[in-house]
Amino acid sequence: MPAMNAQIYPLTFTPQFQNYIWGGRNLETKLGRTIPPGIVAESWEISGHPAAPTRADSGPLAGKTLPEILSLLGTDLVGARSAAMLARGKFPLLVKLLDANKPLSVQVHPSDEYANTHENGELGKTEMWYILHAEPDAHLIFGLKPNVSPQLFRQKLEAGQLEDCLHRLPVKAGDAVFIPSGSLHAIMNGIVLAEIQQNSNTTYRVYDWNRVGADGRPRPLHVEKAMDVINFEQVEPGPFQPQVVESGGGIRREIISACNYFNVERVTLAGGVSFSGLCDGSTFEIWGAVSGQSQIRWAGKPVDLPAVRFSLLPAALGRFEIYAAQPSTLLRVYTPA
Repeated sequence: MPAMNAQIYPLTFTPQFQNYIWGGRNLETKLGRTIPPGIVAESWEISGHPAAPTRADSGPLAGKTLPEILSLLGTDLVGARSAAMLARGKFPLLVKLLDANKPLSVQVHPSDEYANTHENGELGKTEMWYILHAEPDAHLIFGLKPNVSPQLFRQKLEAGQLEDCLHRLPVKAGDAVFIPSGSLHAIMNGIVLAEIQQNSNTTYRVYDWNRVGADGRPRPLHVEKAMDVINFEQVEPGPFQPQVVESGGGIRREIISACNYFNVERVTLAGGVSFSGLCDGSTFEIWGAVSGQSQIRWAGKPVDLPAVRFSLLPAALGRFEIYAAQPSTLLRVYTPA
């Protein structure tokens, strides 16, 4: 059944931009996005986080922030699977684009349990990255080299030799990297990516390449908390290995990240082909076009989805189609059962 509530429709948002010191202009030059002048490190595409909530840019809810929409629609927006997050008044996920024009700090995110105890009830942060652009020698810091104990890690950190402990993972466009809480990581320069994560900004910075912030002073480190949560058993991890769940008729679907908080699929559509979906009340879906030209078709007015753009489909939307006007690749995100 199509959604009857006029406030239930595919939502698109005005991005919120962050100008951290490691950003650049690659969201404009590599992705063709319109961004403000100066350094742009992140574009928060779908955000209910109080630091930078996004506002709907069209339809009856235009101008309202995602938290306001959540208050209005409740379960009709997020679905029954997100009842616990709805009870907290939080949209479950946060979607960003990142331009690592310079290396990010080496950092780690806590689990829900640790953050709840040590960060005043805040959520932890599990995330995934989908690489949109990578220079030929681009790589990530992800996990540790073999035989790195907490004691050795701390010794190397205090001696300014932490790089001896860090696992470097080469990446290319199309790679997916799943970053559970406890993973030591850093996005290095020459990478533009989409990030899907828990709705949290809890980050423990371990090492910042001895640089200073915009105020000319070193940025704060959080070494003791980081030492509490780093998973020292995560040795030389690799990218997520895609799992094909559908292939045929011009449609290919692959799971490219899966956890308790989100599943992410890469959906590849041939030109002129449609994928049929159903938001049956159990979960919202987020669709993001990363290449090609596609369109969300449903009971109301179609929503264009050019690359790179994301849309939030409310859980109560009903049936919909993703139509590819030309060969297209999209990310599909939803909460697992």
